[in-house]
Amino acid sequence: MSNKNLAKRCLAFSGLFEAELLIELMLRFWNHPLSDDQDYRNELLENAVEVLRASAKGQRFMEDMPPNKMNFVSAVWYAEWNGLDASLEKRMRLRRKQWLERIRRSLPSCFCDPKDLP
Repeated sequence: MSNKNLAKRCLAFSGLFEAELLIELMLRFWNHPLSDDQDYRNELLENAVEVLRASAKGQRFMEDMPPNKMNFVSAVWYAEWNGLDASLEKRMRLRRKQWLERIRRSLPSCFCDPKDLP
């Protein structure tokens, strides 16, 4: 597996128990409003896997990140961001947006091309 394609490496990781654990920890640590919902966590993992699969094939999801540099955390973030729907109850939508902001603020290195890091 190419070291140049992080998306492919993260896609391989996504099938491991540790991927499920990481999602649960991310949701709980940064206070996602649906952190206790196992079905939601499974759906989020499935959606993140789809982002990684498409990224590995060259589809760009984030302006500042080449597709082959998509990592697991940014794929989860994108899957959540993409899942925000105008039909959501206003308070739930706001809480989920706050979670997205906390993740991005706490883990900024996950949202850029690694070559741009010092």
